[in-house]
Amino acid sequence: MFVIPVESELDLKKVAQVTGEKKVEMVPVKDMQKLTGYIRGGCSPIGMKKLYPTFIDSSASQLEYIVVSSGKIGVQIEISVEALQSVTEAVLQEVVK
Repeated sequence: MFVIPVESELDLKKVAQVTGEKKVEMVPVKDMQKLTGYIRGGCSPIGMKKLYPTFIDSSASQLEYIVVSSGKIGVQIEISVEALQSVTEAVLQEVVK
């Protein structure tokens, strides 16, 4: 799971480096609900079916709060970066282009 700024694009090469994988790709939309419990547009780093490794882009370290999906389309949660890291066991890493 990767939490990135809305105006940014995930850099799959950086993702491969931080995860230790040779190659990574986005999860197909058709598989998203089965894997996470969420549908496209409502995928949240909080409360997934399984605790996946979570990475928050390092740009969030400059912010006190960030806004993430609540798991329901159109509903967001404002949460401190520190609290999100704690709840999801996330790591801050540079993962955007």
